[in-house]
This record gives sequence, structure tokens and C-alpha cells, in this order.
Amino acid sequence: AQAGAQQYEPMAASVRAALHAAVSDAAAPMLPIPDAGERAQWLDEMSRRLHKRIPNEAYRKELLTTIHYEATRAGLDPQMVLGLIQVESNFRKFAVSSVGARGYMQVMPFWTRVIGDGDPAKLFHMQTNLRFGCVILRHYIERERGDTFMALGRYNGPRGKDTYPNLVYGAQKQWLMPA
Repeated sequence: AQAGAQQYEPMAASVRAALHAAVSDAAAPMLPIPDAGERAQWLDEMSRRLHKRIPNEAYRKELLTTIHYEATRAGLDPQMVLGLIQVESNFRKFAVSSVGARGYMQVMPFWTRVIGDGDPAKLFHMQTNLRFGCVILRHYIERERGDTFMALGRYNGPRGKDTYPNLVYGAQKQWLMPA
């Protein structure tokens, strides 16, 4: 597990409230691709690529649907989120880093106190972990004024160094759909 650079940073009450609202919506995940053919193609292709890591087809498709839903909801590229998860946890739901980051997206437990209900055990719940991870990454992208490279450094830095962002970008390439 890779995570370790996420650090608690004091935030304005308005930022904390906005982040809390972003993780609180309990909408059920769905694949937000309007065209049924494209939706099936994306799910089948990503499922094929993830098969070796997650053999259970139903669980694999639920995970992929939730990743796409939460990434899109946060305004992120689902393929980048797939790359980040590959680097962070290698798609292990119960991964725990040496500094205590948890789950697929290796979210640090302090985030549950800052923007959640304070229960770090929920970071092992698929949708909760993916929602927190995507919202946190979106927050970092906004803090870095749209600079995804620097935001990835904040997510698991150190910030400004190229090692971690390059790992994520490299993994992202493995998840791109063929042209």
C-alpha cells in the first residue's frame, strides 16, 4: 500500500462543510454512460482487464461501476482513478498502509473525522472509500488550481516530486479504452 502523504490541513468551515456534503450524498452507484452500447463495452473491457486481480465477476462489475460513478461524480477521469487504485492498493479492499491509510484508495483515517462521521472502519466499505478518495483528490485538484500532477503529489507525495504522479499516469495508460 502506497499512501502516506495525505496530511491533515486546517480548513475553513465552508471548505469542511462542502467536503462533508460531497461525501454525504448516499445515491446508489450506476454507470453514468448514457449509451447502453458504450456502457456495456466499457464495463466488459475494464472487467476483462481486472479479472486476474478480482476473479468474482459480480463483485468486479460492482467495483468498476462504483469507480466510474464516483470518479464521474467528482469530475475525475475514471481511468485515472483506476490507475490510482492500482498504484495505491492493487485493488485490495482491505489494504492498510504502514501509516494506516485504508482501502482501495488508501484514505487516511483522519478524513473520517474531518468530513465524515468519524468512523474509520467505514473506509473498508467500497462506495465510502471510493467516494472519499475521489472527493479528496478533487479537493486537491481545486487547491492546486487544476494541476493534476501537483494534486497527485498532495494525495501521496511528496508534493512536487514526480515519482508518485508518474506511477499513477503510467498505470492510467493500462486502463485507457482503445481508440
